[in-house]
Amino acid sequence: MNVVNAVNVVNVVNARFRVLFLLPLRLHESRVTTHGFTLIELIITVAIVAILASAALPLTQITVQRAKEQELHASLRQIREAIDAYKQAADEGRLTRKADESGYPPVLGALASGVEDVKSPQKKMIYFLRRVPRDPFAPPELTAAETWGKRSYASPPEDPKEGEDVFDVYSKEDGVGLNGVPYKEL
Repeated sequence: MNVVNAVNVVNVVNARFRVLFLLPLRLHESRVTTHGFTLIELIITVAIVAILASAALPLTQITVQRAKEQELHASLRQIREAIDAYKQAADEGRLTRKADESGYPPVLGALASGVEDVKSPQKKMIYFLRRVPRDPFAPPELTAAETWGKRSYASPPEDPKEGEDVFDVYSKEDGVGLNGVPYKEL
């Protein structure tokens, strides 16, 4: 046997050895590494999701607070417009009032319960609100009218106090809005 034939025989044996023994090991190794996730990959994924969730939580709280503030502004506007409409009806003589009364509603509930129109021949009722809106920051056990602080016409704006009429309303909440203005000053 010459050297060339000996080299060929070694190459053939080497090739068959690779096909029979090494190739199945490599295929088996590649199948194991491509299936599933490793523990470290799962831990990193959970950590990233936790970081994203912790960043989203404050945004959710701000969104809830902003929605309550918008509801507070809308409720205050609605009540104040109804108080002004009541006063205008009183000034036009559509409501019965005594000479010493201011013309503002005696209680907040009068805006929703209605008053008799004295100028109407059928004595129809005038309603200024469908219902008294709630202060969104107030505790749920209070009635809608109890959630508001009331200022009478006789009390100064710096020190609002209840009196014989309802000239204005304000929130009883001690908090401060996102814009830095206390809720009581809205």
